[in-house]
Amino acid sequence: MSSEDKEAQEDELLALASIYDEDEFKRADSVQGGETRICLELPQDFKIFVRGSSTESLQSSGFEYSVCFLPPLVLNFELPPDYPSTSPPVFTLSGKWLSQAQLSALCKHLDNVWEENRGCVVLFAWMQFLKEETLSYLNISSPYELKMCPQGKGQSWTPGEPLEAGKDCGGATGSATAEEEIMDARAVQDVESLSSLIREILDFDQAQRRRCFNSKMYLCSICFCEKLGSECMHFTECSHVYCKACLKDYFEIQIRDGQVHCLNCPEPKCSSVATPGQVKELVGEELFARYDRLLLQSSLDLMADVVYCPRPGCQTPVMQEPGCTMGICSCCNYAFCTLCRMTYHGVSPCKVTAEKLMDLRNEYLEADETTKRFLEQRYGKRVIQKALEEMESKEWLEKNSKSCPCCGTHIEKLDGCNKMTCTGCMQYFCWLCMGSLSRANPYRHFNDPSSPCFNRLFQAMHMDDGEFWEVEDDD
Repeated sequence: MSSEDKEAQEDELLALASIYDEDEFKRADSVQGGETRICLELPQDFKIFVRGSSTESLQSSGFEYSVCFLPPLVLNFELPPDYPSTSPPVFTLSGKWLSQAQLSALCKHLDNVWEENRGCVVLFAWMQFLKEETLSYLNISSPYELKMCPQGKGQSWTPGEPLEAGKDCGGATGSATAEEEIMDARAVQDVESLSSLIREILDFDQAQRRRCFNSKMYLCSICFCEKLGSECMHFTECSHVYCKACLKDYFEIQIRDGQVHCLNCPEPKCSSVATPGQVKELVGEELFARYDRLLLQSSLDLMADVVYCPRPGCQTPVMQEPGCTMGICSCCNYAFCTLCRMTYHGVSPCKVTAEKLMDLRNEYLEADETTKRFLEQRYGKRVIQKALEEMESKEWLEKNSKSCPCCGTHIEKLDGCNKMTCTGCMQYFCWLCMGSLSRANPYRHFNDPSSPCFNRLFQAMHMDDGEFWEVEDDD
């Protein structure tokens, strides 16, 4: 190796190391060479897609996704002793989303760049071309179709084998693709299958988006402080950004209050909701376990075929068979009626407690015909009729009678004076103030000037032709 070549190689490698960071350029330890990872600059809203008729076994009929980043092209190179004076760098070019035919076209162009600049260093020119001109050189535009050759891996092609016209193995047909293009052994499509390619593209795109987000500054609309993206979180649907400290407090309050469906974007009128992964990242394990449990329970509550075991110490979700009112808990084996939550009673109507009779009566009176038939089938017509009669009786008694102050017996006053005798316990009481009267002298209550009912013994008696007439006392 001449001293001029050695010095040129060292200067070029040092220059590349100063221009690119460690993720983009890495120098080899044992030889004069290294590896460059080149991420292409994609146009805005760049889409990739896979046709539903692909030979790969995909779950869906097709696939389309907008990406900001694609996995890098990897250029591995080694500098021969007589570079750059005589020989070009020895290299391989690999990529996951370009076909071997497209990679071969890029290798051919790198050779042309060397021929045009023979005697000069070319690595930087190669890297700039790959980064800035790959898409235009191969005539790639959005949406870009991902394909795999029937043979599988790109390495399976034999160098020197011609590519038949129209038999491109993936991607768009490049302008550099000739009718009888020869596959280059230095071109490697480094991917196992179409499904694994999709996974790698999406994972890489998500990781790079996160990396870009973490390195920028954002203004939190809650605390109005500017913070790095690594200290912030953004909602996926709306892209609103808030600092993690503010969202942590907000999420913790909502979870403690049981509002697990209210972990939405704090922006007014925004309906974006935090993902479980985002919630787990911000709150502690105990609160996340509560969030996870309440979220599951609320989801089960929305399912019409799920009921809960009525035993207070169990509460296990139970699947309900269509048309069947019996539920059997898988945890405690308790058989219960899914309608009334009592022990299963077969075809007999559900029993209703006295406390629920009023609710049943109100529900029945306000229901439509279909609901009324369901309630009659569930509780029985006799129970429904009894509920209606009892409620009517109760309403009549409350309107037309008073309760004895001693025993509570309902008493109706038709006429007579206001000194009453209970038919149940024979206690004397005043109809006006409902106070108990002395058995020795019950009328003293009406004769005593200090009494609130003084001179009111015959108050509110019936009138006949405009004149009062007295009714004989009931005792």
